[in-house]
Amino acid sequence: MSAYAHPLLTDPEVATLFSEERLIAECIAFEIALTKALAATGRAESADAEAALAALASFKPDIAALRESTRDDGLLVPGLTRQIKTHIGPDAARAFHTGATSQDLLDTATARILRDLSSLFAPRLAAILEALAALEARHGSRPLMARTRLQAALPITVADRIATWRAPLIEAGNRLTTVTAATAILQFGGPVGTRDDPDLATAMADSLGLAVPERPRHTDRSHLADYAHWLSRLATALGKIGLDTALMAQQGIGEVRLSGGGTSSAMPHKQNPVRAETLVTLARWTATMLPTMTGIHEMERSGIAWAGEWLALPQMAESTGAALLAAEELLGQIEDFGSPA
Repeated sequence: MSAYAHPLLTDPEVATLFSEERLIAECIAFEIALTKALAATGRAESADAEAALAALASFKPDIAALRESTRDDGLLVPGLTRQIKTHIGPDAARAFHTGATSQDLLDTATARILRDLSSLFAPRLAAILEALAALEARHGSRPLMARTRLQAALPITVADRIATWRAPLIEAGNRLTTVTAATAILQFGGPVGTRDDPDLATAMADSLGLAVPERPRHTDRSHLADYAHWLSRLATALGKIGLDTALMAQQGIGEVRLSGGGTSSAMPHKQNPVRAETLVTLARWTATMLPTMTGIHEMERSGIAWAGEWLALPQMAESTGAALLAAEELLGQIEDFGSPA
């Protein structure tokens, strides 16, 4: 995520999903699915396809060479396909990579990674909702002062404030299925996004566990922008919990008492609401990357806006993942909740 790998601002599980190793594995999975589909639809000889599949199963990429070729090509795929073609030989190469382009591989890899990301985030979000329910059961009837524009307003209850935290999280959970389905699609548009081979695409999608969109999405990135927006909205909802908690925990207000707060190197009397602060930081950081995911992709394929997605989407995913982890920890630290007697 950054050179300063702060443990509260990173998420190792998400980082693994977007790792170099995972990306290469997904590109190879695409090629395997394509070779199988070429043979199944009669677009490649069975013998060539069998030889290609056997060679793909034993292929081990030269990672150092791939990194160097990526510096020259700007993409992983050209160097990877060159290595594979050398490995499988000219005959088998007739059943390899036919009709595909680099964006097809990388976008399809992203689709499968996001599907796994959703599977990772769903139980985390459920755990946070359970923690909120538990807090409400313990403290929900207790009085609390509502604050508008940071000033004391009218009396409410703890349950009222928890309700404002819970509602956007429930909405995020409901939308997760929709945004995941929209991104779980095969990209197979060919060099300029005009490839129309429904039988081949269907065979590939079935193999990869993806849906087939009505048209290639080389320049229409609305599905990815929607997923990124979902990430930002979720991080923002978690950030509100953090900001409200940090304000309630202030000395002189004391509407929340936390266990395990951060200590100060200079002031031993302080107990800093570290995880609450972290949630606000992560929400703000995630939001700053959203405009990159809504960029315009020029002509038939973009090398500019597309590359911006490679920067923004993994970082948005990791910062949101870190926020989910921090939020669950924060809610578990609340020992007392409500206006002081």
